[in-house]
Amino acid sequence: MANATRYEEDVVAWASEQARLLRERRFDLLDIAHLAEEIEDVGKSEQRELTNRMALLLAHLVKWQMQPGRRGASWQITIRNQRRGILRRLQETPSLLPKLDDPDWWAGVWDDATAQAAQETGLSDFPETCLWTPDQILDPAWSPE
Repeated sequence: MANATRYEEDVVAWASEQARLLRERRFDLLDIAHLAEEIEDVGKSEQRELTNRMALLLAHLVKWQMQPGRRGASWQITIRNQRRGILRRLQETPSLLPKLDDPDWWAGVWDDATAQAAQETGLSDFPETCLWTPDQILDPAWSPE
């Protein structure tokens, strides 16, 4: 119970203590329930980062296509940085690759992207689904025209 209270009071101190207990192989003192929760959260965090980066990338690609007169260096930089970040995330966490084949994931990402693009542009006539393939989206040499 003391571990649970410590977790609630100061998660950073709790994490340091749990790491120390693991290194010392004092498994009987570990806060197993919270450890399992935190480990699951690591995976969820990685998934959220991929989703957020992809939505931001798609929002900028949509704006690029729909507002050619407003294209600029800042959009190019965001597109480039998000592509790099997504590719790095996929290299470091290959278990995320199946997301690129998941139509439900794409639907959610597309909804987030078009909502962001709508908020930033005032436009609302976006396609219902993403028109581009993952290969196109992640290709540094490709852009929608």
